[in-house]
Amino acid sequence: MKKIVVLLVFLFGISSSFSQTKVKDTITRRANVVYDQKGNVVAFKAETPPLIQIAGAPKANYTFFWEYGDGTYSKTAEPKKVYKKPGEYKVNVSVTNNYDNGKPPKTRPKTVAVTEVIDTNFDDVATLADSTSIHLFANREPMPEEEMVVVLSYQNLLDYVANGKLYLFYNDKEFKNDNFELVETRTHYGEREISENGIAFVEDENNSYSSIASADENAAFQIPFWNENEDLELTLAESKSQFRNYKTFEFDGMNSKETRNVFFTFKTTPEMIKDTSATVRMRGVYVPDRSYKNHKKKTLEMEIVTSHDPNKMSSNAMFMNYRTVRLKTVNFKTRFQNDGEGPARMIRLETDIPDMFDKKTLKIVDSYPKCPICPKDEEVNYSCLDTIIKQKQIHFTFKNIYIPGSQQKNVTERDSTKGFVKYTMKFAKDFHKEKTLSRTAIIFDKNEPVITNYAVTRFLPGVSIGVRTGYNLYTDQENPKSYFLGATISPYKSYRFYWQSELYYNYFESGSSSESGLQQVQFNPPIILSTGVVYDTGFTQTSSSTKTVRNLAEVVPISLRYNINNYIGVGVGPQFSVLLNETTEVNRSRKVFAPDFNTDPPSAGEEIESMSMTDSQETSTKAFEKMNASVFADATFGFARIGPSVGIRYYLNFEKDFNYWQFYAIWKF
Repeated sequence: MKKIVVLLVFLFGISSSFSQTKVKDTITRRANVVYDQKGNVVAFKAETPPLIQIAGAPKANYTFFWEYGDGTYSKTAEPKKVYKKPGEYKVNVSVTNNYDNGKPPKTRPKTVAVTEVIDTNFDDVATLADSTSIHLFANREPMPEEEMVVVLSYQNLLDYVANGKLYLFYNDKEFKNDNFELVETRTHYGEREISENGIAFVEDENNSYSSIASADENAAFQIPFWNENEDLELTLAESKSQFRNYKTFEFDGMNSKETRNVFFTFKTTPEMIKDTSATVRMRGVYVPDRSYKNHKKKTLEMEIVTSHDPNKMSSNAMFMNYRTVRLKTVNFKTRFQNDGEGPARMIRLETDIPDMFDKKTLKIVDSYPKCPICPKDEEVNYSCLDTIIKQKQIHFTFKNIYIPGSQQKNVTERDSTKGFVKYTMKFAKDFHKEKTLSRTAIIFDKNEPVITNYAVTRFLPGVSIGVRTGYNLYTDQENPKSYFLGATISPYKSYRFYWQSELYYNYFESGSSSESGLQQVQFNPPIILSTGVVYDTGFTQTSSSTKTVRNLAEVVPISLRYNINNYIGVGVGPQFSVLLNETTEVNRSRKVFAPDFNTDPPSAGEEIESMSMTDSQETSTKAFEKMNASVFADATFGFARIGPSVGIRYYLNFEKDFNYWQFYAIWKF
C-alpha cells in the first residue's frame, strides 16, 4: 500500500509539473479581429484572452493599435472606420498587455472587402500640429523578443504639390548588438524604398515662404520654410555616425497640407540589452522637396521594459565614459499614468538622486501636463510644477492639474491619462566610478505610492595604460642585480575591485667567486726552469668566478586588485616568467709558486708564471626553453586609481631560492 501511495504522489508531481510547463511555454495567447460591416462603415473589436495580473500593480488592462489598411490608424479599443472607396483592406491590431505577467497576444491580419460607399463622412488622416510636419512614435515600449509597430507620419507644409524623401535610422551604435530587426514596411501612398550612395540637390536651400491661413480667411502670415535645418548632408552624416541601419524612401505627388503614414514592424532581438532603464532611439528625417536641402528630423526615445508598465523611470546614464563624463549632462525621464476611476488633481514624484549628481544643476527640460514652475514660498491657484530638493531626493509635484483616469467614464484616449517629467543634471565635483540605482515613488493625490523600476547609472570599463619600473631584490642570491620595465592595462579609474594585466622586460644578474688557500704540492716529475733550476716541490693556489645573466619576459595574465581608498591599493595574482636568454660564464685560474727555503717551514716564494693556467667557459640557453611561475601580493601608495604611485611586492617563486621583493613606481594614464 505504501508503494502505491508513493507512486501516485510521483505521478501527480509529474502531471502537475507538465501542466505548469505547458501553460507557461506552449500556449500562445491570441487576439482575434472581429468586425461588423455596413457598406463602407466597419466597426472593429478584438477578442482578447484573460489577463494575468501582476501582484501589487494597478489593474491589468489592454491597449490597442489598429491599422485600417488604407494608411490610417486608431488607438481606440473598439473603433469605427468609414472607408473612402471600395477595395480590399488588410486590417491588423497590435494588442499591448499592461500590468500583465504574460506576453502580448499574437494577432493575424484580417481582410475587409468594401464593395459600396453608403456613408460619405470619411475619416481623414489627422493632420499634425502646425509647423511640426513629422511625427515618429511606437505603439508600445520595446521588450526583448517582442514585435512593435513604429509609425512615421509626415505632412506637406509647402503650398505646392511636392516630391520628397524620408529616412528612418535605427539600431544605436552605442550598443554593441543590434536591438531591432525590421520585419515589415507598409506603405499606402506609393512610397518606394531606394538605395543611395550619394546625395544630389538642385539648390542648396529653398528660400521661398509658405503662407498659413489665420482665423481671418482674408489674412495670412508668412514664415520662412524650415531655415533652421538646411544642411542635410550634416544631418545625414551625423545620423549615420550614430545608427547602424537606415532606410530611405522617395514619395511623389503629395498635396499641400496632406498627411501620410508609413508603418514599420520591428522585432526586438534577443540580444537587446536587458537593463530596464536603458533608452534606445530611432530617428526620422523628412525632406519635403528632394530638390532642396530643407528638412526636419525627429528622434524617438524609448525605454526598454520587461513588462508593459506606464509608470517608469529611465535615463541615458548608461555606458558612460568616465574620462569625459564631467562634460556630460545626464537626461532623466519619469513617466506616469493615472489608472484610477477618477481624475488626479495633484501628482507627486519622489525621485531618488544618487550622490554622484549635483542636485543644484537640476534643469527641467519638458513635462506633461505642460505648466510653469511654481513660485517659491507662494500659494497659487493655477497649474504649476513644484520642485523640492531634499538630501537624497528631488520631489516633483504637479499642482492644480487635471489628469483623467484610464478607468474613468467617457475617457477614450488613453494618452490623455499619461504624463511625464524630463530633466537633466550634471555630476558633482567628486564622485567614484560605481554603479548606482534610483527609482521614483509616484503618488496620485492621496493614494498609495506606485514604485517604478530602478534607473541605472553605469560606466564603461574604459582602459588605463600604466608604465611600471623598479628594482628586484633577491635575498637568496649572491650579488644580485635586477631591474625591470613594463606596462600595465586595467579598467580606467576603478572604484573598488578591478583586474589588471602586466607585461615586463626583466634583467637579472648574479655572480659568485671563490679562492683556495696556498697548498704545498710535490711536482712529479720535477719542474725544470729555463735557467736550469729544478723544483720538486712548490705551492699552488686556485680561484674561480661565475657570472649569470638572464633576460626575461614576465607576464601577469590577470591579477585581482582592490582600492582601499584614493591613495592605497592592494593586489594578488600569478606571474609567469619566460626566459629570453641566459648566459653563464665560468672563469678558473691556477697559480704556481716556487718554495722559499729561507723560512721554516718553507713558504711560497715567487710565482712561476710559465706554470700558471687560466680557463674560461661560457654556456647559454635558447629562448623559451625555460618558464617559471610565481604568485605575489603587493600594496601601492600614492594615487591608487589614476596617476603616480609607489609600491612593494613580494613574489613566492616555484623555482628554488628565487623568492624576492620588488620595489617599484607606477604611473597610470
